[in-house]
Amino acid sequence: MKFKNALIPGKLIKRYKRFLSDIELENGEEVVAHCANSGAMLGLKDPGSSVWLSPSPPESKGKLKYRWELIKADGGLVGINTSHPNTLVQEAIENKTIRDLQGYDSLRREVKYGTNSRIDILLESRTKAPCYVEVKNVHLKRDKQAEFPDAVTARGTKHLNELSQEVKQGNRAVMLYVVQRMDCCSFSFASDIDPIYSEAAIQAKAAGVEFLCYKCHITTSEIKIDKPLEIIGL
Repeated sequence: MKFKNALIPGKLIKRYKRFLSDIELENGEEVVAHCANSGAMLGLKDPGSSVWLSPSPPESKGKLKYRWELIKADGGLVGINTSHPNTLVQEAIENKTIRDLQGYDSLRREVKYGTNSRIDILLESRTKAPCYVEVKNVHLKRDKQAEFPDAVTARGTKHLNELSQEVKQGNRAVMLYVVQRMDCCSFSFASDIDPIYSEAAIQAKAAGVEFLCYKCHITTSEIKIDKPLEIIGL
């Protein structure tokens, strides 16, 4: 996924009200940027950190002129925009980076399923059962390990339960974690942050839900899914 416009560098002043951030641009101007991330963003909101913004597209309904995209943390770039992983996964399926999700005739996004939910990606084929793919963004790192979630997520637990129901109905279900950083060697669940989610993941695995995790390659011009990470604890 290439950024449509050159990213604008700046320094983080603060992140607040979950979806807002104050940024100082290189020319000294202070701007408010949309923060498309509802998580706790542990380790990714230190004042003074180098960040990069994208200009909001003309068709955007929001009132803010900028969107916060990247931050430099632990010596590397981290993507904080949680609206990107679905597009990243679609691209990685289409260019065959994610080998486990090949062999389907069509790909649709945001398809209704479960109880008032929408599956991120639905893969369909004339010769086999549909594959329901739920995508989660990951940016928390502790030691060398990526972890999810970084805040309690009842919605995430609900999605795991709904994937399990799809397996019971004879369909394929995949939980796919996209790590928007390059400095992690493995992936695990942050059971100290949300033990209910961690237990739900174990139960979903036992029910037949498949779990995948991929890290990204990130530059200030492009983000793309790169290599799989080992999942610890399942």
